[in-house]
Amino acid sequence: MSIKKITKRIIAVLLILLPFFSTAQQTQHFKILKGEQWYGGTVDEGSEAPYQPGYNYDLSGYNNDNQSAPLLLSSLGRYIWSNQPFKFSISKDELLISDNLESVSIHTEGKTLADAFRTASRAQFKASGLMPDSLLFSSPQYNTWIELVYNQNQTDILKYAHAIIDNGFPPGVLMIDDNWADYYGKFAFRKDRFPDAKQMIHELHQLGFKVMIWVSPFISSDTQIFRDLNDKRLLIMDSKGNKQLKWQDASKPAIISWWNGYSSCLDFTNPGALAWYKEQLDGMTSQYGVDGFKFDAGDIEFYTGDILTYQKKNANEQCELWGALGAYYPLNEYRAMWKRGGQPLAERLRDKKHNWNDLKKLIPNMTAAGLLGYQYTCPDMIGGGEFGSFIGLAKFDQDLVVRSAECSALMPMMQFSVGPWRILDAEHLAAVKNAVRLRKKYTPYILQTVKESAKSGEPVVRNLEYVFPGQGLSAVKDQFMLGAQLMVAPVLDKTSTRVIVFPKGKWAGQHGKIFKGPLKAEIKATIGELPAFDKID
Repeated sequence: MSIKKITKRIIAVLLILLPFFSTAQQTQHFKILKGEQWYGGTVDEGSEAPYQPGYNYDLSGYNNDNQSAPLLLSSLGRYIWSNQPFKFSISKDELLISDNLESVSIHTEGKTLADAFRTASRAQFKASGLMPDSLLFSSPQYNTWIELVYNQNQTDILKYAHAIIDNGFPPGVLMIDDNWADYYGKFAFRKDRFPDAKQMIHELHQLGFKVMIWVSPFISSDTQIFRDLNDKRLLIMDSKGNKQLKWQDASKPAIISWWNGYSSCLDFTNPGALAWYKEQLDGMTSQYGVDGFKFDAGDIEFYTGDILTYQKKNANEQCELWGALGAYYPLNEYRAMWKRGGQPLAERLRDKKHNWNDLKKLIPNMTAAGLLGYQYTCPDMIGGGEFGSFIGLAKFDQDLVVRSAECSALMPMMQFSVGPWRILDAEHLAAVKNAVRLRKKYTPYILQTVKESAKSGEPVVRNLEYVFPGQGLSAVKDQFMLGAQLMVAPVLDKTSTRVIVFPKGKWAGQHGKIFKGPLKAEIKATIGELPAFDKID
């Protein structure tokens, strides 16, 4: 066959494939089918899903302080995927994809949202079969952040741990948050605040806790560790705005602005940086007895400046590399993530404020995380983890703290930070303890669901549309399914009643009452009561 004929055949094949794949920077139009609704892209926008006309989001260079993935899912069994970020927008009749770095493809393999997810999961982020440390699910977690903020110290951490036990809460995972070291990059407890860190962790273990410590990818400049890493070229370098500059020719490390100031950052595209960091983490395990790590920061936007790396990777891929570290440590937690669905990583929703509006975001954001493959997700700290909302606060909203605990109680994980015994009266403290007891009752089911998810990749927390397609339930954002059998409908307002939507089937409530769906019913749920229903038919 002549070269001319071969060339013509290649061109013909490319013309056939062109409608199915977009090229970089080319806007692609997908017709929205009748009744079709779209989900996905980013976790923190979960409360906006299913997306309405006029909605748009750019996945490139930004993760909104939470997890994201290049995936959109349709309620009619279709999904859109790319290996790289893209921008998407919704109009009345079309879904538009633009600014994509690689090809974007659309797949049709079923008829429902669950069909779309299962197909995408198998093809793009297959379940690893592994799960994080089971203690993250079987017992509450306790984070020292809200109680101590940047004043992490041995005395108060032990006082906090003893208060957990003394006030009748079960031990679980205890997370020591930021500022336990002298500076970023030094992996040793600071002596002025932790005179005997090894003994402290031993005592925490004796109380029944496993211990995690906060870590980040940043390195404080003007330190010996910074100078050593810079000499080995294990830090992200500064391109000085010169797009033609090559990594090997860059002379200075990049100084990156983040919430704790200005620091250098490890370059995890370099195997040497990964090896160095893992050596530090392993050293914390062997020297002090640390059990795991809270991998904070690593947000996509920190990698969008004038930077050069050992291997050329974009900002989203830098975040993805930070996520790869968690695979070495079953006891892990992340808040920022890109394209790590199906992996045994414990994810947490971004810090929520101490208000009712942010409480209402927990359920839709949790279901959004599951749809992106992040099935092991924690709904932030009870009462809120955004410490700025507590500054100048005269008193806590006790009802809000209780309802936050109830909303978390039957999710995959439950994390305390502010000590309920310190801020609540006897009635409200008893209500929080009741939520913990209810979780204990359902712990075998929670663990069973998590273990099944490790194999199947399916979300642990699911919206009603996922489990009951075609029943018009996509607008229900204040109820969720834990697995396929337990429906949870927390009270998310300062009230003692709420309307519950029951899908088709029979549902058994906590007090033995049976509800037959489809049905809408107003349920009384005073402080201390969490409406939850087992599907019995």
